[in-house]
Amino acid sequence: MNRFGKGLLVAALVGVVGMAFRVSWNALRDVAAATGADPTAATLYPFVVDGLMALALVATLVLTGDARRFALRVLAAYTLASLVLNYVHGLVPQLHDEVVDWGRLADWDPANWALVLLATSLPVGSIYFGSDLVAKVLHHQPIEAPADSTNQDESTETAVKRSTADLDVSTPAPIAPAPAPAALEAPVVVDLVKPTDRAPVGAVAAESTRPRRATGRVPDAARSSRPARTAEQLLTEARTATADWPVKNLTAEGIRRAVRTSPARARDLRETLRAERTAA
Repeated sequence: MNRFGKGLLVAALVGVVGMAFRVSWNALRDVAAATGADPTAATLYPFVVDGLMALALVATLVLTGDARRFALRVLAAYTLASLVLNYVHGLVPQLHDEVVDWGRLADWDPANWALVLLATSLPVGSIYFGSDLVAKVLHHQPIEAPADSTNQDESTETAVKRSTADLDVSTPAPIAPAPAPAALEAPVVVDLVKPTDRAPVGAVAAESTRPRRATGRVPDAARSSRPARTAEQLLTEARTATADWPVKNLTAEGIRRAVRTSPARARDLRETLRAERTAA
């Protein structure tokens, strides 16, 4: 609903409430005059009852939790009290002409006492409940959600989606953790060697005669694709790679990286190349 529609709805509500208050005001004023109120007090009496109903309604919209339930109870109690007094005003025609005796709202005495008690206690209740509701509204602190919570959730979701899309392969399943050492049962150690069979101090253990387990054939993918080179081939490659090197740069590590050979062969190539340079 746009702003104009909301404004029109609020204006209609205010109009209806105003007309309903005018109707109730007439009945409550006559009831107040019948209980002994002067003309000024009788005129203000409807504001005490129906005004507190409006205040309780506003407090209901603002408060939360137990305070909101308390405001709803006050609203319901004063609505019921106003309804009863309006009903009595319709049943007693003498209230309209102001010819009824003071303090006489019903012919039956118990009913009359209850109605007079109700009519005279509403102003006192308005002071108490109205002050309490205003204090609750003034001390109420609404819980505000952090402004960046929505943006943070969206950014987190975007980051998760982006990281998931950038993966080349699916994420591996998590590895179950190994049980704690305390959870494993301790192995039972049985000493089968008699005290007399123990080896003397300084004895050497005999070499085991058990055959060693074969490690298996090395797969082709793990083998080097370059064929084995002879010493002459390595020397020729080293001469070509180090032709423009000074003598101080002829190190075993440099030669090993240049021709990709073992450190031992690299040292032999270093000595051979330095000897050739010295002879030249």
